Amino acid sequence: MYVVRNTFIAKPGHGSKLADLMSRVFAGKDNYRVMTDFVSDFNTVVMESTHASLADYEQTMADYASGKLEISDELKAEMKAYTSLWKTGKREVFKVVKG
Repeated sequence: MYVVRNTFIAKPGHGSKLADLMSRVFAGKDNYRVMTDFVSDFNTVVMESTHASLADYEQTMADYASGKLEISDELKAEMKAYTSLWKTGKREVFKVVKG
């Protein structure tokens, strides 16, 4: 099992917009969750997902890149501009060893 954590530092005033967008895109997917800062850098939005294997994660990324995500056309249009909501970010991949 792997945990993939995408951390974004949103532009001021855009953290809640980014969190809302991510929440709507991945609504109904049990292996995703979206979090915002409580005690952390300001404007932090984290999207975390779990995957059975790295191959599973790679397939998910390939599906996303090719537009195979099952989301509405409205959300697809919003996602085209999601990079305008954040300043910087990083991706971490962790292997679950216990839990």
